Amino acid sequence: MIYFDQAASSFPKPQSVVHAVSEALTEYGANPGRGGHRLAKKAASIIHETRAELAGFFGLDFPENVWFYPNATAALNQALKGFPFTAGDHVIATSFEHNSVRRPLEYLKRSKGIKVSYIHPDEDWVKAIKVNTKLIVAAHGSNLTGIIMPVEKIAHSAKQFEIPFLVDASQTAGVLPIDMKEMGIDMLAFSGHKGLLGPQGTGALLVRDGIKLEPYMHGGTGAHSEDIGQPEQAPERYESGTLNTPGIAGLQAGLKEIKKIGLAAIYAHESELAKHCIRGLKEIEGVSVFGPDSGVERLAVISFRIDGVDVQETAIVMDQHYDIAVRAGLHCTPLGHETIGTMDGGTIRVSFGPYNTMEEVDRFLQAVQEIKYGLGS
Repeated sequence: MIYFDQAASSFPKPQSVVHAVSEALTEYGANPGRGGHRLAKKAASIIHETRAELAGFFGLDFPENVWFYPNATAALNQALKGFPFTAGDHVIATSFEHNSVRRPLEYLKRSKGIKVSYIHPDEDWVKAIKVNTKLIVAAHGSNLTGIIMPVEKIAHSAKQFEIPFLVDASQTAGVLPIDMKEMGIDMLAFSGHKGLLGPQGTGALLVRDGIKLEPYMHGGTGAHSEDIGQPEQAPERYESGTLNTPGIAGLQAGLKEIKKIGLAAIYAHESELAKHCIRGLKEIEGVSVFGPDSGVERLAVISFRIDGVDVQETAIVMDQHYDIAVRAGLHCTPLGHETIGTMDGGTIRVSFGPYNTMEEVDRFLQAVQEIKYGLGS
């Protein structure tokens, strides 16, 4: 199968990732931090090593401020629901946010009485800031259109007013260079199973020193069991329950694979595929492509529609007849669809990864042309 749903989850995984997960399950599958025997110590060492690898990769000084979660959604919930909001506080987010940001914010509107402004990334962020603005949130890249958000520009505006800045890097971690210190990012959330090439069930929140959050989940942490409250020190304060050691081992292997290939090479390869795909789609009469043009720096995430053909029907035909995996619908970002005017059914999305090829893109373009003239004519 041609797999063009990399924005949802990368596939196939590198063999090093498969091996790391298998090794964890078969050779040291004990509970990290829940015992003094050598298998538990080995599991704990893998967790510690992965924290250090991620901290170094993303420009965070303190590995203990790398907190593991099952996915980016859980990491974002910790950042948002753990933030010390009070009634009347104001948050600014982009109009391309995923539901993993929007729904927690909408929940906080109801439960805490905060106010939220969703603005287009090109708007003047300084003008959007109010005296009661307490947090700015932005996706680094859109999972709908491939837009790369002006994160450093937004961070500059946030720093002028000493407002913490949270970035959702689910679509960019492992694709674009991210340095929290250099870019002015206070909190960084991402999934491990997309651009970082790790297994599903992995994600992390990285928090600069000085940001104080309340844990959104409470429970066993392995250490300090005598305390009736959550431990004060990180990472234990923010990681209740058994961590996903096989997944985190796989995430470490994925990160090492990214370093081996190189971010520049990954982005250049995916960008060439995206440019070729966009040019090809625009040459087909009756196909509408949304998002930045092929001449603009963007992610390899492309949304389009075929006139006269339902997007879900297109995805089904792609899967069953052409053996091509694409995604159709709203992609968990109704805000984004409202912004580009495609709420009436959504779009078809293709997204590329480091192992996709130009030949696969050409086969996909041929399929689009055949579907257009077979179903939409």
